[in-house]
Amino acid sequence: MQPSLERHAHLIDFAISSLLRRKGKNLSLLAVYVLIVFVIASLILFVQALRREASLVLTGAPEIVVQRMVAGRHDLIPVSYGADIVSIRGVSEVVPRFWGYYYDPVFGANYTLMVPDQSPPAEGTIVIGPGVARNQRVKSGDLLTFRGASLQPLLLTVGQILPQQSELVATDLITLSAADFQAMFRLPPGTATDLAVKVANPREVATVAAKIAERFPDTRPITRSEILATYDALFDWRSGMMVVILGTAVLCFIICAWDKATGLSAEERREIGILKSIGWETTDVLLLKFWEGTVISLTAFLAGLSLAYAHVFFFSAGLFQHALKGWAVIYPDFRLTPSLDPYQLGILFFLSVVPFVAATIVPSWLAATTDPDSAMRS
Repeated sequence: MQPSLERHAHLIDFAISSLLRRKGKNLSLLAVYVLIVFVIASLILFVQALRREASLVLTGAPEIVVQRMVAGRHDLIPVSYGADIVSIRGVSEVVPRFWGYYYDPVFGANYTLMVPDQSPPAEGTIVIGPGVARNQRVKSGDLLTFRGASLQPLLLTVGQILPQQSELVATDLITLSAADFQAMFRLPPGTATDLAVKVANPREVATVAAKIAERFPDTRPITRSEILATYDALFDWRSGMMVVILGTAVLCFIICAWDKATGLSAEERREIGILKSIGWETTDVLLLKFWEGTVISLTAFLAGLSLAYAHVFFFSAGLFQHALKGWAVIYPDFRLTPSLDPYQLGILFFLSVVPFVAATIVPSWLAATTDPDSAMRS
């Protein structure tokens, strides 16, 4: 065992020395390699972290949200539906929810207005998200002017600004009292935006949703699992906007690997010929080239992954911001919680390291099996 370890240690030292002799070419190759791993790893880490945040946010969501549909569009729902829904076996509670959107023509931004189920703000007072505070340039105690349904100005006092930790889900949120919400939108009496249905047994959610749809044909029950699936589709679409960058990165990697696999340089062939002439076995040459490829690929993988980690979790994926932001005026300024998926990182490792090492060994094997004299003269 000891001689084998010493042999590998000697080969690793020799491989590093060999790489340093061609440091110009290897450094340029390493830089491109790191950039490719960085882009791919950034996308993987970013989408995975967003999915994790969405799953955490939705853990407190109701099991079923019931919306009334008119002409295929979401409409106000009668609160009286709740009395019939709560009678369905398995339903523990039905809560009317009041929320909507308000367009600010001055800043061109959309705000989400909501009446909290518990502890709503006092009448005339609102709680706003960090993005609203930045957009309106206000602080606690300031007044905000809104235009109500009667076109009369509605003055509301900022009682609190939500903490920075809630940026991802509440950056454009404004919570207010039921009276102020009614003054803002003038909903018809006895109506709500939708109904939140709580089901005691999670295994009965699908059954309860089917009974609601059967009893109220004009409604659309949406389960929590369907909301999660929608978020997954949204993240896939957002990450799909980066497919061009990802495809370019993969293409660069293929070009690099193909360039490596098409053959060795004359200097590398002479080096192999010299090693063979002084008594090196073919297996020794292959092990040497294996360690050369491993040093480059592992260095690129670890460096690219580290840069991607810092980019996503310390700098909020700033390079992707414009592609991910879309048309949003109020965009959250948030820090994602680190979330690593060993399966996806394993796939990235396999696709980035293994092909490059194989592309290094194959031409080296062809050169090592030729006559040393011809290799040195090449």
